[in-house]
Amino acid sequence: MCGAWYGSASVQVDSLPMIEAEGLTKYFGDFAAIRDVSFRVYQGEVVAFLGPNGAGKSTTMKILTGYLAPSAGVARIAGHDMSVDRLAGSAHLGYLPENGPLYPDMTPRALLNFFADARGLTGPRKRQRIEAVIELCDLGSVIGKPIGKLSRGYRQRVGMAQVLLHEPDVLILDEPTAGLDPNQIHEVRETIRKLGQTKTILLSTHILQEVEAMAQRVLFIDEGRLIYDGPIAELTAGGRRLDERFRELSGAGAH
Repeated sequence: MCGAWYGSASVQVDSLPMIEAEGLTKYFGDFAAIRDVSFRVYQGEVVAFLGPNGAGKSTTMKILTGYLAPSAGVARIAGHDMSVDRLAGSAHLGYLPENGPLYPDMTPRALLNFFADARGLTGPRKRQRIEAVIELCDLGSVIGKPIGKLSRGYRQRVGMAQVLLHEPDVLILDEPTAGLDPNQIHEVRETIRKLGQTKTILLSTHILQEVEAMAQRVLFIDEGRLIYDGPIAELTAGGRRLDERFRELSGAGAH
């Protein structure tokens, strides 16, 4: 296990922190899944959240989205404390968990109608938003097919469309390209890159090429503690490869 190393990420004084973790700690019985995790993601940033399996990434993301309550600390989305003001925070948030829930007997259009109703969208705005996400996620050719009959790539696009339906300012994406083939990965990557022009995105992935292609900054967590927060360029300075730095930060490089 290497020592903690925090990079010199520049503070964006003119930007609003849209995702805030302050001293987040989560215990499951006697086991501490995360300990004293603190960071901010600012308006317009695309930040990669990295770490080995079991490091605490998904637990942190679930606390940020209000799906889990922290044992200690505060999670905020667009300034809203997700423990006490989750509905207001969720209005700004789109969350795509790994293997997110989809209803296999529904068509994409039926699913989008269902979630639009759940989000309180009505009338012309509801119709406009559904058509907008169908176009953005390129679902036109499968819009009337049962989701259970779609490829994994298309199911992931349906999940992304559902996340974007209410025009959230903040996206938290947990392994959005897991299990996809190279063509599907490219398509999802392009969608995320486009969204990153206007939204704040926290992205968890094991595909390091995606990190270099999409993110400006890296948060690295290991054994429940945040050990790096800084620009990708600092991690790869001197011609170092990102996979080498990943191994070093997770302690594997010490062996």
